[in-house]
Amino acid sequence: MNANLFAQLVDGIVDSTATAIETATGERISYADLVARTGRMANALAGFGVRPGDRVAVQVEKSVEAIVLYLATLRAGAVFLPLNTGYTPAEIAYFVGDAEPAVFVCDPARREGLEAAADAAGARLVTLDAGGRGTLTDAANAAPAEFATVERGPDDLAALLYTSGTTGRSKGAMLTHDNLVSNTRALIETWRFTPRDVLIHALPIFHTHGLFVATNVTLFSGASMVFLPKFDADRIIGLMPRATVLMGVPTFYVRLLEDDRLNPSSTAHMRLFVSGSAPLLADTHREWRARTGHAILERYGMTETNMNTSNPYEGDRVAGTVGMPLPGIEIVVTDPETGERLPGGEIGMIEVRGPNVFKGYWQMPEKTAAELRETGFFITGDLGRIDERGYVHIVGRGKDLIITGGYNVYPKEIETELDAFPGVVESAVIGISHRDFGEAVTAVIVPTGGVELDEVAILADLETRLAKFKLPKRILFIDELPRNTMGKVQKNLLRDRFANLYDG
Repeated sequence: MNANLFAQLVDGIVDSTATAIETATGERISYADLVARTGRMANALAGFGVRPGDRVAVQVEKSVEAIVLYLATLRAGAVFLPLNTGYTPAEIAYFVGDAEPAVFVCDPARREGLEAAADAAGARLVTLDAGGRGTLTDAANAAPAEFATVERGPDDLAALLYTSGTTGRSKGAMLTHDNLVSNTRALIETWRFTPRDVLIHALPIFHTHGLFVATNVTLFSGASMVFLPKFDADRIIGLMPRATVLMGVPTFYVRLLEDDRLNPSSTAHMRLFVSGSAPLLADTHREWRARTGHAILERYGMTETNMNTSNPYEGDRVAGTVGMPLPGIEIVVTDPETGERLPGGEIGMIEVRGPNVFKGYWQMPEKTAAELRETGFFITGDLGRIDERGYVHIVGRGKDLIITGGYNVYPKEIETELDAFPGVVESAVIGISHRDFGEAVTAVIVPTGGVELDEVAILADLETRLAKFKLPKRILFIDELPRNTMGKVQKNLLRDRFANLYDG
């Protein structure tokens, strides 16, 4: 059996005439049409020199053609590398330089700024815009629809997703075909997806949530999705009377709660609301249930593992927890220092084992060995506990990871930029609770006193080097950073001191 994700998807199609994707303008794309489009796109990729095992790097706006590109890359036996549309050319240069893709697909408007990075990596640069037009689709439209899906084994790479490192160097998580397929099937079973479902897809497609969870689950179950370019509260509420599922980040639900039309009647046709990518505040969970009668289902996942846990479809969806392990997945809590398993209820390091766990970090064997045990358990870096009912509680994160609006931000990268700014002695970047974003990136700076520092000027400077979602919401100035007796900055004290910064 061909273990290629695309081959398994096609094998499971029951009704090729059914709608797979409906665009925001009302165009309906059947499963048969989707398969034909991937054939043309796979032929185009092969024409550009892409061979099995090659990486295809992609920084494009959300479009149906971008989904076709993802599936066509897998169909061609290549490795899909999605990149956040907010990344700057300097950031892109690192990713393509490290991954060395055969092809780099970008928006035509960004081509000039990205040519140098592509040339340095030896990648062929082709284009695709938000409307699905570009040199890539020109080639695909001229290609035949027939393409023999490349044979892949379950352990062959399907995707390479970069996750920021605490030292500022990003790591490429290697995800196999079996990683993606096994997780997709576990989610379909857990969330009871059927061909009757209609998903409102308003997530970006350059990370796990929008690409692997929302898209793979929908297509593998034979369901359909309404493909919105971005979050739009008015459109989403308008779609609820004929949709069944919404997947979103906490910000989605906060914004929807601001709309007076949200009530039991407007959500009566919906069967499931899923939240992930960032912690959902218990207050948001309670307010949503009071307003709609629905309990949001919160789950827990990460780039290296896809989804690990989920609150139950039937049963208590407990606010403040991420539920229980998905089928086939084990979760243990260990002592961060010794690695020994801790008794139930005790807080420690969360470790995960299962077919969902990635193969390792691209060209980083030492990092892989440090975080992926020989027993198969992955050390997540998240601190948590498992209660007496088996629900997993995430209580904190090692490495000071900040999750803002569903995106991972590592402070070290921003601190490095701030510390190089004239007049800065040192800096500390922390996450502070924020109603809309879950956590807001917040910078605390100790000035030299010899140079007048201005918050607006520093942010303007950072905008040229960092993606927008990494930019601090505020920059604060203090005389010195709190430290323990060993000289380590105590970020917990900074978080406590400025805990109410974004209240109201």
